[in-house]
Amino acid sequence: MRWIWNVRTAILATALCASSAAAIVANAQDGGAFFKQNCAACHTIGGGRVLGPDLKDVTKRKARAWLVKFLQSPKAMIDSGDAYAAQLVQTAPGGMVMPTVPGMTPDVANALLDYIEGGTTAAKPDLTANAIGDRAFTSADMALGQQLFLGERPLANGGPACVSCHTLGTISWLGGGRLGPDLTNAFDRLGGRKGLGAWLTAPPTPTMQAVFGKHPLQPEEILPLLAVVDTANNRSQPAGESPILKFLALGFSGMLVGLFLLQLAWRGRIRSVRRSIVRAHMRGLQ
Repeated sequence: MRWIWNVRTAILATALCASSAAAIVANAQDGGAFFKQNCAACHTIGGGRVLGPDLKDVTKRKARAWLVKFLQSPKAMIDSGDAYAAQLVQTAPGGMVMPTVPGMTPDVANALLDYIEGGTTAAKPDLTANAIGDRAFTSADMALGQQLFLGERPLANGGPACVSCHTLGTISWLGGGRLGPDLTNAFDRLGGRKGLGAWLTAPPTPTMQAVFGKHPLQPEEILPLLAVVDTANNRSQPAGESPILKFLALGFSGMLVGLFLLQLAWRGRIRSVRRSIVRAHMRGLQ
């Protein structure tokens, strides 16, 4: 009877191991899908730094418990005074803080770390390889990028024009939108062509994800937009003064000009009326 018990135990142990292995594989697959959608814009696994650090061997650099906690709320970890989290901010382009990723739970974080430990993503992120390229920006890129930024040419997937939320130091006197940050210095702030291109390919912030998650930019739209932002970065200063103040100043100036023109028009009309009255009066006296 003992041998039957041992066989049953062995079978049960084998089944549990197989189940655990299947769970790990499923975890890694879920983590892979999550990584490509939410993380690949800023990170690689073995492909070098983009906006954020290369995540290869990240579980060897910090304990998994720390990583799971950090992934759920990076800002909270930074605000707590954690030294390693503060170091990550110091080495990030422009001192950027990693945004809280929607849907990041302890289970998702562990699945993501399982995927990263597998080291299945190497070199550059596939999402940005074709979109960015290495060739120099051309005048055609600039012209198309300006049209796309200002909404003069609609984005292929129906996303809103950049100018509806952002401004640049090189656009018109009234500037663009102020819902999002001024992008004049974004080229340097977000790590140049590689970093900003990765950001535009798969925007990681909640606001941008909500807007462009279902309306992603096309690869052929990203390079022209990079050309426009790069030009603003090199040739201008941030827009600065609020466009509302500029609009009010323009309106007030227009009002003064209008009043002056009306005054000229009415003055001539009054004089003509006076002449008619005077002439009629003189005829009556005669």
